[in-house]
This record gives sequence, C-alpha cells and structure tokens, in this order.
Amino acid sequence: MILHRYFANRFLVIFLSVTAIFTLFIGLIAYVEQLRQVGARADAKQVAILTLFNLPAELYQIFPLIAILASLWFFLSLARSSELVISRAAGRSIFQTLIAPVAAMLFVGSVIVGLGNPIVASTKKQYAELRETYFDGRGANFSIGSEGLWLRQGDDLGQTVIRAARSNLDGTVLFDVTLISYGETGGPNMQIKADTARLETGRWVLRNVTVWPISSGENPQNLAQNVRQFEVPSNLTLEQIRDRIGNPSSISIWDLPAYISQLESAGFSARRHSVWLHMEIARPLFLVGMLLIGASFTMRHVRFGGTGQALIVSVIFGFGLYYVRNFAQILGETGQIPILFAAYAPPLATILLAMGIILHMEDG
Repeated sequence: MILHRYFANRFLVIFLSVTAIFTLFIGLIAYVEQLRQVGARADAKQVAILTLFNLPAELYQIFPLIAILASLWFFLSLARSSELVISRAAGRSIFQTLIAPVAAMLFVGSVIVGLGNPIVASTKKQYAELRETYFDGRGANFSIGSEGLWLRQGDDLGQTVIRAARSNLDGTVLFDVTLISYGETGGPNMQIKADTARLETGRWVLRNVTVWPISSGENPQNLAQNVRQFEVPSNLTLEQIRDRIGNPSSISIWDLPAYISQLESAGFSARRHSVWLHMEIARPLFLVGMLLIGASFTMRHVRFGGTGQALIVSVIFGFGLYYVRNFAQILGETGQIPILFAAYAPPLATILLAMGIILHMEDG
C-alpha cells in the first residue's frame, strides 16, 4: 500500500509539472497570437484577458499529449533509478506496478472532466463575447428554447431580431424564419418571413420571402411583397454561429443532458452534442490509454538501450490514437457510426492495444 501511494504521488507531481510547463508555453504563444490578431483594437491588458479566457480551452485539448508525456517521464525516471527492477525483485508484477498510476490518472481524468469541463465552457463563452466586442464593437445574443432559436444582430444603423423554428447541424441554415428589423429610433421598420435563411459572408440570404414594411399610418399587409430571394446585411460570422449553436464544448457537461433535450424539443439536431457528451464521459479512459501507451515502451530497464526510439514510437502511437479518436468523433457526429461506438471504442481500443504491447514485452 505504501508503494502504491508512493507511485501515485510521484505520478501526480510529474503530471502537474508537465501541465504547468505546457500552460506557460501555450500562454506565451497565445498572447503573441492574440496581439497579432487583435492589433490596435485592444490594449495589452485586454489582450491578456483574452488570452487567459482562451487558455483553459487550449490546454484542455492537449491533455492526452500531457498524459503520454507524463507517463514517459514517470516510467523512465523509475527505470533510470532502478525502482522498477527493485519492485519486480520484491515480487510485484508489472501490472501491480501499473495500479497506482492508472488509479491516479483515472482520478485526474475525472477531475478534468467534472471540474475542468465547466470551467472551459464558461471561459470559452466569455472569450467569444470579448472577441466580438473587441473586433465588432458589439456583441450578438443567442438563445435556444422550446419555441426555437432566437438571435440578435446589430450595428450602428439598428438591430435585427431573428427567430427560426429549426436549423441545420451547425446553425448556418435556418428554417421557418422570421426577422424583425429595428431602426435607429428603436422602433420596428420591417418584418420578414422566409422558408430558409443561409448565412454567408456579411449577409443572410433568404429564400421564398414575404416582406412587410412597417410605417406609421399604413397597413403593412397592403405593402407586403413576395420575392424569391432577399438579402439582409449581417455582422455575424459562420464561426460565431457554430461556436454558439453547433459547438457543444461551450456548454458544461453537467448542463448538456438538459440542453440536448431542449435542442430536440426545439427541432434542432442534438447528435453532435450527444457525441460530445459521451466523448467527455469516456475522456478519463482515453487518458488511461495514453498512460499505458507510454508505459508499454518505457518500463524496460535503460540498460537494454533503445530509449530514444521507444520515446519516439510511443509519441507517434499517442498522436495516431488521438487522431483516430477525433476521426471516430466526426463519424459519430455525421451518423456514420453509432454514438456509443464513436465515444467508447477508441479509448477501449487504446487500452487493449497498450495491454497487448505490455504483455508482449513482459519477460516473465
């Protein structure tokens, strides 16, 4: 039990050390990149705030890489100090040695998902709103409820409120759309209904449209016009729509089940959000798989040589499995494979592959 605690504590210290190194490295790069993108539209303090809000999301994506590097560091340090040899000589099998780091990784993965995911979701929303404010000078509001999608766009000339009954997967094509335009005075000046509205660069393109100009003393119905296509200027971008509607990473994992039900009741596709929910639940298992991949190539004593090659191969394996996981996620989102298979097959396959390599390299 004492040895288990020693291995677990040592692995946690190494994992936190690698995380701190990557946090500093990514933060510096992100700050320089934000300075380049924002330019004169924000000062150094605002750029620093943008960087801090974006840093958790950037770090969250590379935890599999951190896991495999921490695993390599941990097991190489044990091999160089001959602690693995001593552990084996004391009668402990290779799998008994793995119990403590695997348990520690499961704990870390659970904390990352349970606490880190809501933090990332919150800071990602704040980051998107700040960027809209700094770049456009005005934010956009989005809301999804049982009555459909509501969003507001605006500029110095006025505001436009848009309601849609449903949308495509990423929210860039809206169906059964109603737009109400408000002028500089704050009152409505036009109502538009359309079958579809597609967001393109700088505009909404509406199909099968009915336009009602609104003016005092006039009956809007008498002024109504039916047109096949109509364009409405927009300061929204595809990225903003996808981040707010189609991107489930901006929603806390604890709120996702209710949000999925809300999406489905509003007529929107929630498949992408369902895939993301199960991928997040399976994330601790995938981190364990990354740990075992690192262990499978570095648990031999350093006197056998080939340490450099083992490091390279393990990192390549890790990257390959990470992209397989992402590919499975895409297939799940597009409906090519079942959601549960897309979420749980990659981490389970990673664990089984690593165990197979460990058994193959086990010398008795």
